Amino acid sequence: HKAGFVNIIGNPNVGKSTLMNALVGERLSIITSKAQTTRHRILGVVSGEDFQIVFSDTPGILKPSYKLQESMMKFVTGAVNDADVILYVTDTVEQSDRSNDILEKIRQSDIPTLAVINKIDLTTPEKLEELVDKWQAAGRHDRPGIGSENFNIKGLFDLILERLPEGEAFYSKDTLTDKTLRFFASEIIREKILRNYDKEIPYCCEIAIEAYKEEPTIDRISAVIYVARDSQKGILIGHKGEKLKKVGQQAREDMEQFLGKKVFLQLYVKVNENWRDNERQLKRFGYEQE
Repeated sequence: HKAGFVNIIGNPNVGKSTLMNALVGERLSIITSKAQTTRHRILGVVSGEDFQIVFSDTPGILKPSYKLQESMMKFVTGAVNDADVILYVTDTVEQSDRSNDILEKIRQSDIPTLAVINKIDLTTPEKLEELVDKWQAAGRHDRPGIGSENFNIKGLFDLILERLPEGEAFYSKDTLTDKTLRFFASEIIREKILRNYDKEIPYCCEIAIEAYKEEPTIDRISAVIYVARDSQKGILIGHKGEKLKKVGQQAREDMEQFLGKKVFLQLYVKVNENWRDNERQLKRFGYEQE
């Protein structure tokens, strides 16, 4: 029996969350075109008769500007340290050196690492071959997995299984994730904010589930959206509450699909000044360990 932690690492917007969801077969991670979509480290568990893979999606690599981003980067460095296999996700168009420190940590480790090259439809076969050679020569990256929008999931899965150590399962075989329904409810709301607002608004928002009551045919959820400044509260709510109502409707529809039952969702907006640089608030929202 094989079992291990397979951690997905890379720069923002290269397709880490899409890959995670495809490998797990469930929509566990937020996917939008905006950077810094993933804030937490999210586990997705795939089990077979003779294996268990614990996949881990992580925030995109960045140079922190405030305490929230520092906490996000701790999730990334932690994922390098405790991996049995690393999937380093890149693509054919990124030109960033922000990941050099993380790549050096990977090179110095003994952890088997697969480079997953995405967006291959944006390059030529010749340039793709050059890119494959580059990653194979980069150190710990061997036999890159190559994917377009849907990835070469079967081939990549087989490469992962080859590198997985022998061991007992970490979770019961019917476990899908380590996160609670409250977490996924808050993530669905945050995704709708990312999709419906521009500029700084999505990055200044955090969601707290104040109440979650499960009933046989309906889940009743009450959530507070925290913003960093009073001016953001007005933008989030919109004229006569129309924008917030739209977010609530879209989030409720997604929650019903995710849960397979009816959802009653109440949204409130409150100001929590400068929460992204407040350690106490970051602990409350699950970014810092007690």
